[in-house]
Amino acid sequence: MFATFIAAVFVVLWSTGFVVARAITPYADPNLFLLARFGGTALLFALAAIVRRAAWPTGRELGKHLFAGALLQGVYLGSGYWAVAQGLSAGVMALLGALQPLLTAALAARLFGERLAARGWAGMALGLAGVALVLEPRLAASGATGSAVSHAAHGSAPAWLVVAISILAVVAITAGTLFQKTSLAKADLLSASAVQNAGAALVAAVLAVALGEHRFIAAPMLWASLAWGIVMLSGASVTILVWMVRRGDASRATALLFLAPPLAALEGWLGFGETLLPVQIAGFVVTLAGVWLARS
Repeated sequence: MFATFIAAVFVVLWSTGFVVARAITPYADPNLFLLARFGGTALLFALAAIVRRAAWPTGRELGKHLFAGALLQGVYLGSGYWAVAQGLSAGVMALLGALQPLLTAALAARLFGERLAARGWAGMALGLAGVALVLEPRLAASGATGSAVSHAAHGSAPAWLVVAISILAVVAITAGTLFQKTSLAKADLLSASAVQNAGAALVAAVLAVALGEHRFIAAPMLWASLAWGIVMLSGASVTILVWMVRRGDASRATALLFLAPPLAALEGWLGFGETLLPVQIAGFVVTLAGVWLARS
């Protein structure tokens, strides 16, 4: 019962990342925002680890934690935000992100001997189909413009590079998730989270400098989004994901990520007045059934 409750909390928190990404767009460049978010979360966990006198990763393990955090959040979010900023449809990016549980399940079976039964694979396929239904209106809108990648806003990066970077984002979060099942799982969760968020902050800093980002307009919405990102997204939701992967199958844990786009669509309807069509509601039901199958 407790594990089910924690899983529900995780998927609700994770889904709000889509809302935060939209909310901060008028006020801050993405990697500057991510730098502040990851840095704040790293500081939060470091203080908690010091108070609890937790053991800290050292030597080679320290480097592994920095690398895992860089992949799990830094490369994943930095690449994804960049691809969307270059004109990639948010719907397409979300659909690519939904491939992560399938990739995780395939690699976990090969690397850690995790076996997903036919019922689980059917649930994964159903979950992906449900996500596609939820995102269908956005994908159709992209198709109406002639391409999933629009160069209207920036026009700087070729379409093939934008797509390649978006795929890199999915590979990065998959690798960062699976990395948690290696020797990193022995580390204290508080100190490990502090170091991994520091690794993510390093990536965000490099990207912010490389892309010449400078826009950070102080506004109540930006500060509220930053506080939510520090405490609830990089803090609570990522920590819960790592905890679930450590204690169980990575494929069953990441199957919950299928529910993020449908929940984000519901949150967009509630918070921004976005349209919620019958096909999207049907997709939510299909996704929920798929996740139940994959985790049962």
